[in-house]
Amino acid sequence: MNIEEKEVKRMIHSTKMKDRRQWKKLNGKDINIYTPIALIIIAIIWTVAANAVNQPFLFPTLTSVMEKFVESITDLYVLRNIGITMRRVLTGAFYALILGLPIGMIMGYSKTMLRALAPFINSLRQVPIMAWVPLSIIWFGLGDGPTIFMIAFSGIFTIILNTIAGVQDIDRDYYHAARSMGAKTSDIIKDVVLPGSLPGIITGIRLAIGMGWMSVI
Repeated sequence: MNIEEKEVKRMIHSTKMKDRRQWKKLNGKDINIYTPIALIIIAIIWTVAANAVNQPFLFPTLTSVMEKFVESITDLYVLRNIGITMRRVLTGAFYALILGLPIGMIMGYSKTMLRALAPFINSLRQVPIMAWVPLSIIWFGLGDGPTIFMIAFSGIFTIILNTIAGVQDIDRDYYHAARSMGAKTSDIIKDVVLPGSLPGIITGIRLAIGMGWMSVI
């Protein structure tokens, strides 16, 4: 067995051991005991404070809150409205993705486009989200249109900025290696830029969905 084969087997073995360690973590071998302890302390403080105040309307007890929570998640009317809200959030996040991803890719890949579009993007980012409410109603009328627009608008800049960061974090050696093998610009974007920027893109999508929940009207 030559040296290269030994190195390959060593890499495979280390990868398997890493997978096993991650599986052990999922099985609960490395459970953080501080989280349940903190929850128990919060529950005790909540119960004592609610009994001391003794005003359920201002400070409800933990048991009453849990009862109402169970009642809400078993109510079909509440579940239906949660489903409608989730549909709006995911739809807005999808529009933010299909618009923000190519813009972020272009700005991250080309310094010229970054300098050209950055002032425009930064200017729009500074406008408070609630300032767009009247315009969104005029443009899209009543219904889901304004809500989806607000969700998409609140998340598109997060996706653009994280995509730019993901593209710029790619090592320049990958570009040089691709060009040395005769890759075209489209091939570099498809085989280098897009896979290499996935961590930034995923982070942007996650943050955009979170901001979408805050923008639901």
